[in-house]
Amino acid sequence: MSPSPPSVEQVREALSGVVDPEIRRPVTELGMVEHVEVDAAGRVRVRLLLTVAGCPMKDTLTRDTRGAVAALPGVSDVEVELGVMSPEQREALRTQLRGGQAEKEVPFARAGSRTRVFAVASGKGGVGKSSVTVNLAVALAEEGMSVGVVDADVHGFSVPRMLGVDRSPTRVDDMILPPVAHGVRVISIGMFVPGNQPVVWRGPMLHRALQQFLTDVFWGDLDVLLLDLPPGTGDIAISVAQLLPGSELLVVTTPQQAAAEVAERAGSIASQTRQHVAGVVENMSWLELPDGSRLEVFGSGGGARVAESLGRTLGTTVPVLGQVPLDTAVREGGDEGVPVVVRDPGSPAAVALRGVARGLARRRQSLVGASLGLTPSSR
Repeated sequence: MSPSPPSVEQVREALSGVVDPEIRRPVTELGMVEHVEVDAAGRVRVRLLLTVAGCPMKDTLTRDTRGAVAALPGVSDVEVELGVMSPEQREALRTQLRGGQAEKEVPFARAGSRTRVFAVASGKGGVGKSSVTVNLAVALAEEGMSVGVVDADVHGFSVPRMLGVDRSPTRVDDMILPPVAHGVRVISIGMFVPGNQPVVWRGPMLHRALQQFLTDVFWGDLDVLLLDLPPGTGDIAISVAQLLPGSELLVVTTPQQAAAEVAERAGSIASQTRQHVAGVVENMSWLELPDGSRLEVFGSGGGARVAESLGRTLGTTVPVLGQVPLDTAVREGGDEGVPVVVRDPGSPAAVALRGVARGLARRRQSLVGASLGLTPSSR
């Protein structure tokens, strides 16, 4: 005997397991399920409301919806009809996603925000700062954390290529839904310019772009946000300190003395902006040879020198979080859009980068702004 058709409530319960691939929340929670019908023959009709007419993930939503409903006993057929939210529904959704706040704000600057913000800095270009950023982001996501990346190097953006992002973000009126790659939400000015066109902006426009990335983009509840900064101590570094006063600097250098000296200057900005330096990552530390020996192509000790110098300047201990060897797999992964921690997880560089990520994930969060649950007693 065939099972009875499911109830409308059972279908809606099944749909609660369908997650919007951009917003990362159930479609039932987002008000996207407008209507459900079930007839006596077990035919189910679901009408889904897309946030925008040209939603790039509509095929994924349709497939996931059909699969979730078809798995119910008694279902003979599933029809998924797509509609579009009204302006009023989109406004309600935006307010919901902003936590009830109708006005834009930087969510990571709110009192009590539990998102760790790391600004990945370097004194000069060519030290592998972007490679370190994307691999740490993916490695942290693999640790089960919710992670976002802002490609704040507006003039030298490279994060979309390294993460394999080849589509533009979805806009819900004035809210931007960032693409997700390898479990990481990512935004970059490179997603908004055609081809390989250069971005020729000065200070105020750079500040405004960073501000929009932080306020207009729906990031959700992130555990970690990484910002890939441009080299040096220019406008973006200052804007990060203004917009994200609780952010921590992660300084990337190579062992080379010239690079280390410049990296010290990049990290020393923390003494003026009152930012905390999370630590130093030494990249391209050595090349592992076939016989097991190491060739120190760029010398040695640069990371330790930077950490020691910054510690003296800031009056605190600055750790060396890890040393990442030269590895062709890093370059190949970046070119292919598959970071080395995914593409070749057993490679020396991937092992070192995952070690840095685990160290960051284990670090105790600051108690600044957090309620300690203490009640003063009277005497």
